[in-house]
Amino acid sequence: MAGNKIQTSGPIALTNAAANLLNPPTLTGGVNVAGTNTYMIIRHMVVTNKTANFATVTFYKGLSGATTAGTEFWAVARTVPPNITIEFGGILVLEAADFLVGLANASTTLTFEAEYEIGIR
Repeated sequence: MAGNKIQTSGPIALTNAAANLLNPPTLTGGVNVAGTNTYMIIRHMVVTNKTANFATVTFYKGLSGATTAGTEFWAVARTVPPNITIEFGGILVLEAADFLVGLANASTTLTFEAEYEIGIR
């Protein structure tokens, strides 16, 4: 049986409106299929400030488009200096119902990229 599939996403421009950045696909249809949904294991994320201005970023793990208090993840109003990249090198697992939502204080100042694996439950 094959292992997880390694994927990349981005660069995606972050805006000052909450945006869904990542969400695992669901499996539908088929006959006698053992797997029901997929999951993502995010291993590396990068946020780059491509301007000469300071900017902030916040990520949330939860519902689609949600910015609910208590669901913030990794960068919570984190300042990204001009022309600098910040990196996440931990592990974040997203199930089919989970969304990684991103929000910046200024539109198109920051870009987001991720490296992850997709597997089947």
